[in-house]
Amino acid sequence: MADQAAPVVVRPVHLEDYFEVQEPGAIRIKGHRIGIEHVVERYHNGLSPEQIAQDLPGLSLEKVYATITYYLHHKAEIDAYIGDLNAEFEQIMQDLEAQNTPAVVSRLRALKMRQERQSV
Repeated sequence: MADQAAPVVVRPVHLEDYFEVQEPGAIRIKGHRIGIEHVVERYHNGLSPEQIAQDLPGLSLEKVYATITYYLHHKAEIDAYIGDLNAEFEQIMQDLEAQNTPAVVSRLRALKMRQERQSV
């Protein structure tokens, strides 16, 4: 009687397996301060999982793949979450502009643009 290989069991990726909600509405990758949006943004910019892992030191390839897998299975919810984060950022910027702090607003916008360029 020949030995039969054990069946491969594939289990779905669940939020609690790889992610934590650390503050109201902030989804972070377990053990890191990196938000799910950072991986998804790089994924949208065309980076491979290996490139994302290199771009975000300390983040294992397994966690990058898990994040992408979770995103692809919950695309509408994660896109809405990222949209909310972006809207919140814009509201903060508008509030700062209303407080007559143009130097701070310019600096924050420049930092955000630099961060976006580095993620490509």
